[in-house]
Amino acid sequence: MKKLLLSLLVAGLFAVPSLASASTSPYVSLSGGLGLMNDSDGTAIVTYKTGYLVNGAVGLKSDYYRLEAEVGYHNNTVETWDGVPPGPLYADEHVAIWSFMANGYVDYDMKDSGVSPYIMGGIGYASVTDSWTTASYSDGVFAWQIGAGVGIKAGNKATVDIGYRYFATSDPVFDGEKITISKHNIIAGVRFDL
Repeated sequence: MKKLLLSLLVAGLFAVPSLASASTSPYVSLSGGLGLMNDSDGTAIVTYKTGYLVNGAVGLKSDYYRLEAEVGYHNNTVETWDGVPPGPLYADEHVAIWSFMANGYVDYDMKDSGVSPYIMGGIGYASVTDSWTTASYSDGVFAWQIGAGVGIKAGNKATVDIGYRYFATSDPVFDGEKITISKHNIIAGVRFDL
């Protein structure tokens, strides 16, 4: 996975001069969807209920490439600890993530169809918080994501995006304990050219 991330980063660096020399247009986007958190490993196996995420981004688009800065909020409620639901002291336990990502996209414009499949990758920072009724722990960690999807033209300046992203972080430490964080996100949103 590290090789894939390094390859995406190198490809993104080579795309920057191309994007800068091409005619570019700015855009903003807003998206949301379902967050399917993988089990977390630590001193216990933690499972999660299906959660949600909301993202907002600003970016630059050329004919085939996009670069953007994205802020996201993810939230998943804990379902079990080693197969047992959280007790009263841990009522409403959930993991919330604020993500700050730099994303790169490669778009394939299918001429005259209004449909543009894409692949994407991103790196950034995540503030991960595990909280419940009586306490809360937070840690800031490296984050990355990869994904694919399709953009569908919905007007002169609007595009509907539907996609999938795999999102993961390096292991946050809560009260001296490392846990794993990764999730599958199914996203829909709208992108507006400015």
